[in-house]
Amino acid sequence: MSAIFYHNEEQKALAEKALEEHQSKVSRKIQTRIKKAETFYNAEDYHQKYMLRQHHGLLKSLALSSKDVITSHVASRLNGYMGGFGMTKNLEKEIDNFALNEEQMEYVRNKVKK
Repeated sequence: MSAIFYHNEEQKALAEKALEEHQSKVSRKIQTRIKKAETFYNAEDYHQKYMLRQHHGLLKSLALSSKDVITSHVASRLNGYMGGFGMTKNLEKEIDNFALNEEQMEYVRNKVKK
């Protein structure tokens, strides 16, 4: 599930505004839910970054521990891109911050282009 969890009304309003703004730019319905933050439980390891996990070679090459897969900003961003939730122009703006090697960058670029 794609979700944004908020802790107060200001966060909720910001999330709703961001969702509305992005929805006006894309044709497919955004499925992200905006929900009040309550007790949170991490999913089982095999569910963490599920879309990234479908690219076994890339995930293995990142050499992340199980904890790192859950907490890594880079893993989160790559998970979205590998799931088809990002555009090439956005990837190019941030890919240098991912500290990927050339082979990893080329793989990600090719997948996002498709």
